[in-house]
Amino acid sequence: MEYNLDLTDRKILTELDKNCRISNAELGKRVHKSREAVKYRINQLIKKGIIEKFITAVNPNKFGYMMFKVYLKLENIPEQREAFFEELKSNKDIYWLGISDGVFDCVFAVLSKGVVDYFERINDILSRWDDLVITKVLGTMVDTAQYNKKFLVEDSECEEVIFGTNIVENTLDKEDLDILHLLANNARLPLLEIARRVKLSSETVKRRMKEMERKNIIIAYRLALDLNKLGYEFFKAIIYFKKLTKKDELALREWMRNHPNSLYYIRSLAPWEVEFEFAVKNYQEFNAIVNELRQTFPHVIRNHEHLIMIYENWMPGYEKLLTNMT
Repeated sequence: MEYNLDLTDRKILTELDKNCRISNAELGKRVHKSREAVKYRINQLIKKGIIEKFITAVNPNKFGYMMFKVYLKLENIPEQREAFFEELKSNKDIYWLGISDGVFDCVFAVLSKGVVDYFERINDILSRWDDLVITKVLGTMVDTAQYNKKFLVEDSECEEVIFGTNIVENTLDKEDLDILHLLANNARLPLLEIARRVKLSSETVKRRMKEMERKNIIIAYRLALDLNKLGYEFFKAIIYFKKLTKKDELALREWMRNHPNSLYYIRSLAPWEVEFEFAVKNYQEFNAIVNELRQTFPHVIRNHEHLIMIYENWMPGYEKLLTNMT
């Protein structure tokens, strides 16, 4: 079911997507509503399934992990495809999963500290389904720019956080990991409740969270939204370059950062160079965006392929990442 939200609800979602830990009182000031009215509206957005989750974005590269991607084209065997997807959804090695239509039927990410471990995990997953997999492409994520959901409110300013980048072996103690476990399940959990559950003072919890933010371990507190209930679809454009100078890349990133429908700018070591992700009303709008991109950068972009994401979710591997460090 698609909901037609009023401007206040869309402003609330916009502010929560920038920082879902914002207090109801501060949020009320920004949208010119009382704290009680804001709380009621958030609960209604959750009840309707528009807000799926409050996400703490944790950067695995700051724990010494690399993110490897797998792109699959599958045989048209509906029962086997569904069984395969169900196995992926419960696989604790998978950090993120997307099911799609387009050039690939499935994309997922596996975290690993080395290529040998990655090779063994992928072979273990795919060897049982060799009759189903037509083609596979393997890649490595370099980094990802995440943008706030600017399409919710016209003329929203862009806020960008960077996911990935260089590998750092940060060591966290049990108290830090306990805090991360709670935030991973609910990024909006009140500070006092976190403190009560981890048996620390609220000031200590606040200080530890700030330190993890400073180290880029925690990079953002965001929203997971059901885009379909807002009348949007999630498209991925896979972009192949002719060439890319540093000046071209800066211009391309700026174009993407300012585009009202942009969600992610993903740099990859793969047969292509980048993946752009957008929230759009339909394929026609997506196609118009890609044509604009090609016309703006004709000397850079060779060609593109696309996916429409039918399903995506952060998987058990997110929880396993934190568990493995205890």
